[in-house]
Amino acid sequence: VPEIFTLYPAYPNPFNPVTTIRYDLPEDALVNITIYDIMGRSIRSLVNSKQTAGYRSIQWNATNDAGSPVSAGLYLYTIQAGEFRQTRKMVLLK
Repeated sequence: VPEIFTLYPAYPNPFNPVTTIRYDLPEDALVNITIYDIMGRSIRSLVNSKQTAGYRSIQWNATNDAGSPVSAGLYLYTIQAGEFRQTRKMVLLK
């Protein structure tokens, strides 16, 4: 079990068409991972559920919540798990 909450850089980054987001949960928590565009608009909710402690990862295929492809550009992804919150950047190239 990890000792601290960690949100890793997306890999690969820049990416096309899929990137992987890895994160560590040292304790059970309600986890929310959301993708935002550079204007701060919510694009995709990747995770919104209670998860047990451990090493986790999820893939994003550059689509929005409706399943439509998003345009190339800079995106932000944020994790919130309990009191932990962190944001990182990734770039979609087409």
